[in-house]
Amino acid sequence: PVLTLQHSVKPSWRWPVSNLLHRRTISTPPITWTMPPLTRSRIALGGSSAEDNTFILPTETIVDTTPPMPSTPQKGASLKRSKYFSISDGEPTTVAKKGRTATGKGSVSEAIKSTSQQKSPKPKTPTKSKKSPSATKPPKSPKTKSSSPRKREKIEPGSLPPPKDWEKIYSLVQELRADKTAPVDSVGAEALPERHLGEVVYRYQVLIALMLSSQTKDAVVGETMKALQKHGLTVENIQQTDNETLNNLIQKVGFHNNKTKFIKESADILITTYNGDIPQTAEEMMKLPGVGPKMAYIVESIAFQKNSGIGVDTHMHRMFNDLKWMKSTTPEGTREQLEGWLPRERWGEINALWVGFGQEVQQQKEKMLKKALTCSSPLEALALIKKLRFDVSKEAKRYGLEDDVRKAMGS
Repeated sequence: PVLTLQHSVKPSWRWPVSNLLHRRTISTPPITWTMPPLTRSRIALGGSSAEDNTFILPTETIVDTTPPMPSTPQKGASLKRSKYFSISDGEPTTVAKKGRTATGKGSVSEAIKSTSQQKSPKPKTPTKSKKSPSATKPPKSPKTKSSSPRKREKIEPGSLPPPKDWEKIYSLVQELRADKTAPVDSVGAEALPERHLGEVVYRYQVLIALMLSSQTKDAVVGETMKALQKHGLTVENIQQTDNETLNNLIQKVGFHNNKTKFIKESADILITTYNGDIPQTAEEMMKLPGVGPKMAYIVESIAFQKNSGIGVDTHMHRMFNDLKWMKSTTPEGTREQLEGWLPRERWGEINALWVGFGQEVQQQKEKMLKKALTCSSPLEALALIKKLRFDVSKEAKRYGLEDDVRKAMGS
């Protein structure tokens, strides 16, 4: 930037003078501009007050102690900040702000001329020619196309060794879940649909219940399903329902806007492609909008009593990794490893069994602690729920069961 001083400066600048002068960095010697004597001149710039931004110039020489910073900083240049312009007329003269002074003589043209001489560009030194690669390095062999990354091998059912003592833990969970009082037992995808309306409607409602369950608690899914059933939960009625009405009916579930779109698109596909029914295989169900592997395998198990895979949700993924039954980072990885060693006859029951167990461990702590203390193996049951991040000591103290816990642990 170049500083230009005239007899009058329009008050179009928005910066206060203090900011204008403070924010420039010195990297070259100061440059002096000399002006003819001015009788009465004023520079008024927009600022906080007239006192801060008004300077009286009764003399001829103006010294800018903060010249523009060059494009390439000079080596060893000191970095300083200047706060004020200084003016003089042969004799030191006081500036109207803070009484700072400076001196200087000559004309503007001489100052600019001397400045330009000082900043004359240096001649460029010729660069050294680079040696040819052939003189120092042997020629490179032609590049070959890199092969595509190796895909992860699919784990075949029955190809993995089962974890140690898994059957003992599995049987203990079956005993703890024998009363079927978890939320999934009353408001899950198997309990909510209206079977009395026919198998086709029942299967469709199983699909809708699973589509609503993503990122949503079972209690909210149950409430939403009842609202849809009151409206008329058939594929034909949902196809005729406008998006706004459907969105209002399911607004309590997570991601209801996306689910509204998926349900409407699925209704069109089911009517045009499957004659109002749902696909009979999990592979075909996964082609529907918003339907993933977990939903497809559970719908297939409930609606058609077929089990081509295991539906694994985030709760099962966390619990099985806590038990060291597998080591995976995603529910899909847990599903593949689980199918690798779990007997196929248990594939249909494992989801509801373990999802309900996880619900009780997390949401119904008092009931789970009492069930563990009264089961056939209290010590093993307490050890099991502790592995699943259940704080036995804390919950026993909260519900007054400390003596029972100590007795079960034999202390």
